[in-house]
Amino acid sequence: MNKKSYFKGIRDGIPIALGYIAVAFTLGIAAKNAGLTALQSTVMSITNITSAGEFAALGLIASGATLLEMAATQLIINLRYCIMSCALSQRLDPKASFWHRLLIAFGITDEIFGLSICAEQNLTPFYIYGVMSIAIPGWALGTCLGTLSGNLLPAGLLRAMSIAIYGMFIAIIVPPCKKNRILAVLITVSMAASAGFTFLPGPARLSPGFRIIILTVVISGIAAVLFPIKENSGEENHDVL
Repeated sequence: MNKKSYFKGIRDGIPIALGYIAVAFTLGIAAKNAGLTALQSTVMSITNITSAGEFAALGLIASGATLLEMAATQLIINLRYCIMSCALSQRLDPKASFWHRLLIAFGITDEIFGLSICAEQNLTPFYIYGVMSIAIPGWALGTCLGTLSGNLLPAGLLRAMSIAIYGMFIAIIVPPCKKNRILAVLITVSMAASAGFTFLPGPARLSPGFRIIILTVVISGIAAVLFPIKENSGEENHDVL
């Protein structure tokens, strides 16, 4: 069963990996401009796995910032992954060990979270491992290729590749939206609220990480009160809201 879940995770994660290769090209170019070698940028992507965090880190590296400044910036930008990890922990088998949960938390990205939380089957650590084992190398490979040869590609092509990540998000959220109108409404509200936080004078001053955290907690909290997940025979119904 674990082997079957693992290979299903690999199959489901292939589109994410392909999208990561395209998106990470621009990150690799930024890494080269910041003075990093292909090896350094690849190691950074394997150990960080976050586009916003890595782009911010490259800016700090180029400006000569201290390690403490870099660590504080990463903490703020990536706080949303704590919320995602908490949400996924509710879907995992209660018997999943601490070490499984720790490894999963390390590899959570927006796309891996979206794919895992929408999985229809009972979520196992090995399914997420499968997604991670194909998606994370794709991200690192894209970064490496961008560092090595990104400047050889036309600027128009690079801009086109950078929007691939939005295509992945759409591919993740559209199928469950078709099955559940409440979820479709919540996603629409979330998108509108995110746009408002981006352009309104007050919220726009917050960092992107904090804006995501505030919107996630508020909207998911309201949804949990208005549309609670029903329980059947003492077992949680894992259907998406």
